[in-house]
Amino acid sequence: MTRQLKLGTRGSPLALFQANLVARLLREAHPDLLVEIRTVKTSGDRIQDRPLADLGGKGLFTKEIERGLLDGDFDIAVHSMKDMETFLPDGLDIVAVLPREDPRDAFLSRDGASLDDMPAGARIGTASVRRQAQILHRRPDLAVVPFRGNVETRLRKLGEGEADATLLAYAGLKRLEREDVITGVFDTDVMLPAAAQGAIGVEARADDTAVLDLLAALDDSTASLCIAAERAVLAALDGSCRTPIGAFATLDAGSDTVSLQGLVARPDGSELHRLSDAAPAAEAVAMATELGNRLRAKMAPGFFE
Repeated sequence: MTRQLKLGTRGSPLALFQANLVARLLREAHPDLLVEIRTVKTSGDRIQDRPLADLGGKGLFTKEIERGLLDGDFDIAVHSMKDMETFLPDGLDIVAVLPREDPRDAFLSRDGASLDDMPAGARIGTASVRRQAQILHRRPDLAVVPFRGNVETRLRKLGEGEADATLLAYAGLKRLEREDVITGVFDTDVMLPAAAQGAIGVEARADDTAVLDLLAALDDSTASLCIAAERAVLAALDGSCRTPIGAFATLDAGSDTVSLQGLVARPDGSELHRLSDAAPAAEAVAMATELGNRLRAKMAPGFFE
């Protein structure tokens, strides 16, 4: 019997790539399934002239889609996991995480210079306080300017001279086949990624057992485990788009050990704390929570101001 599944997503080229990827994988796993993609223009897409941190954070990219899920307009939603709020609305859950793409940040400069070779006073365009803090910690002589929009919009702004360089998720550029614009890719010891960067998640109603059964075939256990650990760091720090936090976990399948790095910084880069730890996979989330609490203990009152 043919069943139809309604998939909610943003309408940007990258979001549509991710939605179509999930739709294709679902059809491959369930040949009798019809998947209808429905796009939503979120608040984050509509408001482009102000930093996300001033507007309430990354939930602006998800709240309208999640409302549609709860109202039954969609059966599932596809998200870049780094855009997800730390705590999800009651009744919703991330039920599948696809195999993770490279989570690192890419650097793009107009003249091909690396971050370390940029002249003093050069303008680095970004809307991410995490990137801003790590850039200014390494290069306090640079200027960070607001820079928002989808990938093509930011590439156009860079070409028009609104900034001398910018940073984008390497995963998004790979998915859009725009690796040609990359000046370099940061090692994670230079620029720690955002929690869950490079991962695609599928969200559904937690009690919709029929949909949960359909999605089980898509979940990558390694990606799910590492993302859960990284998001546990965020939860311990009450992290949001307004807080400069990085987290990155990897699983050594041979030893069944999860290694985790976490970072918290002042937005101006003047203070930065970084910790790492490792634990058996079964204890990874608890270890991540404890690491987040250790980072929190290093933060004086008003740390993020």
